[in-house]
Amino acid sequence: MPRADEVDVGLWEPHVRLGHDVRFLLAAVGGGGVRIGREIARRHLRHLETVAINCDPRVAEAEEFDRRICLGSDDGNSLGVPATAAAAGQLARAAEPALDRIFEGATFVTVVASLGGGSGTGILPAVLESASRSAEVLSVFVVKPFAVEAERRAVADRAIGGLHFLDAFVEKHQRHQATLTVLDNEELVRRDPRLPLHRVPAKWAERVAGHIESSMLGPVEALLDAQRLAQLPYEDAYSRLPPSSSSTMGSLPPEPLSPLYPQMSAPGGTGGADVELTFEVIASPRGPEA
Repeated sequence: MPRADEVDVGLWEPHVRLGHDVRFLLAAVGGGGVRIGREIARRHLRHLETVAINCDPRVAEAEEFDRRICLGSDDGNSLGVPATAAAAGQLARAAEPALDRIFEGATFVTVVASLGGGSGTGILPAVLESASRSAEVLSVFVVKPFAVEAERRAVADRAIGGLHFLDAFVEKHQRHQATLTVLDNEELVRRDPRLPLHRVPAKWAERVAGHIESSMLGPVEALLDAQRLAQLPYEDAYSRLPPSSSSTMGSLPPEPLSPLYPQMSAPGGTGGADVELTFEVIASPRGPEA
């Protein structure tokens, strides 16, 4: 069966359009998360929007992303990487309305973040709260440091435990609309002791991209293809099946297939505005407290 992006979009209008009515968004959070996100962005997955969120102004150089967000204080001279996760968290909470706008209208959201006590650890809770309020389906991947980074690894464990106190995220998880996956650097090295350190982000990117492809893009495309065929006259739809299907006994389902996720049965349009390459600094009303 052809992929959705190979089908004449005119056959669907005014129905669902991938990338417009159904949006797929990847949010990379923190320095390590942005490194993984860059690897995913370079794969150019169809229909996938990408945004990098960090407190480091060097995020502006991550041109692989559709949007790059730098959270900072309103003091341009002090803009930079917060020393602690608490400082980064304060900046993220101050920028909550802007984070809400990032995820507004997104259907499937994937968040990948690095945990170790820096920007990723501090920003992630605010990002998850905003994403949980807007996304229909949310997948979260968090990276734990290596065992030799004992202190940072302990910080990551505490940060992961703290995610269970985020009301919006926990509620979505209880409705089976959110998942949390821990990407443990130590386990990755155990499986492949010869793996160079600089290849670790690419390995995790392969894992996350595979999830987006197999759990989001692929099933939704198959669903919409089936619905499109079911709306055609029987003879026309039957002739459009792949050769292996048209040569077997059986018939098309009498009714369109049920949506993969219930909330997709009546999608609402997002306006279909194209994503532009942008970089912006979201400044908090006041700088982080000492």
